[in-house]
Amino acid sequence: MNKYEIMFIVRADIDEETQKKTVKTFEKVLTDMKSKIESNKDMGQKKLAYPINKQVRGNYYLFNVVATAEAVKEFDRKAKIDENILRHIIIREEE
Repeated sequence: MNKYEIMFIVRADIDEETQKKTVKTFEKVLTDMKSKIESNKDMGQKKLAYPINKQVRGNYYLFNVVATAEAVKEFDRKAKIDENILRHIIIREEE
């Protein structure tokens, strides 16, 4: 298992309940695949550098996880499908 840093941006125009549900869904994707979330940080709402899908603001979230490659691939797959996620990035940390 490797350490990863996952950052994703959730749409700002949806209600707070839906945002929390989206974050919980992606936490569950990782934990269901035997990954450990070391930290989960809500970085707040920020203005985007450029519009994404006609959105100009987004809520940023940062996860530091210890996960298998399969868990990260599943997170990536679901993040691409979910309409509430504007962008995401997954970085493998050096040992």
